[in-house]
Amino acid sequence: MNKPLRRVAIFCALLMLALLVRVNWVQFVQAEELQSDQHNRRVAIERYSVPRGNIIVDGKAVTGSTTTDSGDFKYKRTYKNGELWAPVTGYASQAYGADKLENLYDEILTGNDDRLFFNRTIDMLTGKEQTGGQVVTTLSREAQKAAFEGLGSKKGAVAAIDPSTGAILALASTPSYDPSSIAGMTDEDAETYQKLLKDPDKPMNNRPLRETFFPGSTFKVVTAAAALEHGLIDDIDAKTKTPQPYLLPNTNTELKNDGPHPTCENGSLREALRVSCNTVFGKLGADLGREKLVETAEKFGFNNGEIDTPVRAGRSNVSTEMDKPQTALSAIGQFETSSTPLQMAMVTSAIANDGKLMKPYMVDELRAPNLNVIEQTNPEEMSRPLQPENAQKLQQMMETVVEKGTGTRAQIPGVTVGGKTGTAQRGVDNSENPYAWFISYAKDQNGSPVAVAVVVEDSDADRGDISGGGLAAPIAKSVMQAVLDGNK
Repeated sequence: MNKPLRRVAIFCALLMLALLVRVNWVQFVQAEELQSDQHNRRVAIERYSVPRGNIIVDGKAVTGSTTTDSGDFKYKRTYKNGELWAPVTGYASQAYGADKLENLYDEILTGNDDRLFFNRTIDMLTGKEQTGGQVVTTLSREAQKAAFEGLGSKKGAVAAIDPSTGAILALASTPSYDPSSIAGMTDEDAETYQKLLKDPDKPMNNRPLRETFFPGSTFKVVTAAAALEHGLIDDIDAKTKTPQPYLLPNTNTELKNDGPHPTCENGSLREALRVSCNTVFGKLGADLGREKLVETAEKFGFNNGEIDTPVRAGRSNVSTEMDKPQTALSAIGQFETSSTPLQMAMVTSAIANDGKLMKPYMVDELRAPNLNVIEQTNPEEMSRPLQPENAQKLQQMMETVVEKGTGTRAQIPGVTVGGKTGTAQRGVDNSENPYAWFISYAKDQNGSPVAVAVVVEDSDADRGDISGGGLAAPIAKSVMQAVLDGNK
């Protein structure tokens, strides 16, 4: 072979080698990346080529599938009472992808999960149409309904947990939206989606998991826990050395109570929680100091990053750089303290569970199309913010709040209820309507099956009518009652 032909042959061989390397790189190295690329239309076509598996609540599906004539897509996702379940299910949209459980368990719901290989093989051999698996939640249908209907037209959120396991029983958010309205690819779906994105009330936001609010006086239970755990208070009925008003340390600023509460002066810890004394808890925070207050708050879950339920919850915050007067304000749920409703439900559940905080979760099982269980969630301890004896002291205090304090509207006949109200200031110089909070737990002969956190952000109510005891406590009561009734 002459020299020019040899060069051409070598060059062609190199081209062939490069082509083989490239083909193998695409097939074996980039395969997974290309398969999951949102711009790969084949992925979307495959996702909607079979009936999607369902998300289950109390043994019944809250989702479904229907045939569609939307071009390449054979099936479209449907939802039953979509507004009720949107904070849990999220959406599965032909145009906009998937969100929340629909996204996290997409491969289970489409039947493409590796653990469903045997089911896919059997379907292929028998000629049966492939179907997806099921995601079985821990949610209580009646508790969710009570939370959603209790919020009604008000803007707000509810989170409810089983303290003994961490199972999430309710996650309600208002205003909400129907995921069915954006599940397709029509002009109407697109118009609805844009309206939802532009809505100032943010109906697509997951308020119980992702939104943070000033917790106000509900945070006083964390301050009380810190005082008990660090030995600052031993006897919850002993008088404290608290002036009224209380002068914030190193300042000329007076911390006052919300209304005339003569018992706040030198008030005991129980009495201070009963009538929600800012002075007592502000002084406790300053006396504890930043490190001890933050340490206890972090054991409850504050500052601990995002919690996967598996839908990711936002980070709740207590400042780690505050000075002494700022620590006093943080101790009553002000300054830079912020919390998700889920976080305050976690605080309440730990108190109700004698100091043991269980990790919150909302998915109980994953099932194959033939209903075989392929994954089961086991309850997991997260931390121990309180010694049992101190948790029981806090229970006594919170039960006094409901028996004869600011939380009487949460009383349930024949049931022991503990709670704490909160009215959190917001806006420059408290210019905006406050948040109304209520945290609580119910206790029957079998223990404490439910802990609840409710926050109402109601811009339409008269400012004087906004209070945790007035707006939020009745909602918490209805959720607790629903859980108790369901356990009978």
